[in-house]
Amino acid sequence: MDIKAYLDTNPAIKQWVHWLLIPRHEARPRRWVSWFLNPFIHKKHRRAKIRSSARMDVLPFKAFSLGAYSTIEDFCVVNNGVGDVIIGDHCTLGISSVVIGPVHLHSDVILAQHVVLSGLNHTYEDVKQPIHRQSVTVQPIIVEEGCWIGANAVITAGVTIGRNSVVAGGSVVTKDVPPYSVVGGNPAKLLKQYDSASGQWQRVTKPASSPQSAQ
Repeated sequence: MDIKAYLDTNPAIKQWVHWLLIPRHEARPRRWVSWFLNPFIHKKHRRAKIRSSARMDVLPFKAFSLGAYSTIEDFCVVNNGVGDVIIGDHCTLGISSVVIGPVHLHSDVILAQHVVLSGLNHTYEDVKQPIHRQSVTVQPIIVEEGCWIGANAVITAGVTIGRNSVVAGGSVVTKDVPPYSVVGGNPAKLLKQYDSASGQWQRVTKPASSPQSAQ
C-alpha cells in the first residue's frame, strides 16, 4: 500500500499530515515545505526563474514542474493543491497572473498580465450550505505549444487552447479553441483562423441567416 492509499484509509492521520503541510483554513504551504521539501520533489529547471514576489502555493502531493528558460513573474500565484501544474520550456507567466491546477502549459506559451487559468470549480447545488463548504470539481486546462494569452483573459476549467492560437485580452474562454486560431470576447468566439492553402490568417465571418432561422 502506498502512502496516499494509506492516508485515504486513515482520515485522522491524513488530517494531521495536512496540518503539517498547510495551516488550517489556508492555501499557502508552511515555509518548511517550500524550503526543505518541495525542492527535492518538484522539477524546476536550473535556467528557469521564479521572481521573489511570486506566491507559490505548491504542495508535494501534486506535481509541479517548470521548464528551461521559463519565468514566473512578480506577484503571480501558482497553486497545485487540487491538480498538477506543468509548465514547459520558454514559457512566461506575466505579472499578477494566476494558475490553479490542473493546468498544463506546453512550451513557448506566453501569458500576459493578470491572466487567470483555473482548473478548479466550486459546486453550489446545496443551497443550505455556503459555497466554500461544498465540494470542488476539477477539469484540466491544456494550452498547447506557441500560444499567446492576452492581458486579463480568463480560461475556465476543462478548456484546451490549440497550438499557436491567440486569446484576445479581456476574453473569457469557456470552450476549446482550435489550433491556429484567434478568439476574443465574453464568452470568447472564433475571430480568425490560419488558412494553410493561402498562407494567410482569415477573418471568420458568420454565415448569413436563412429566412427560416430568422423567424
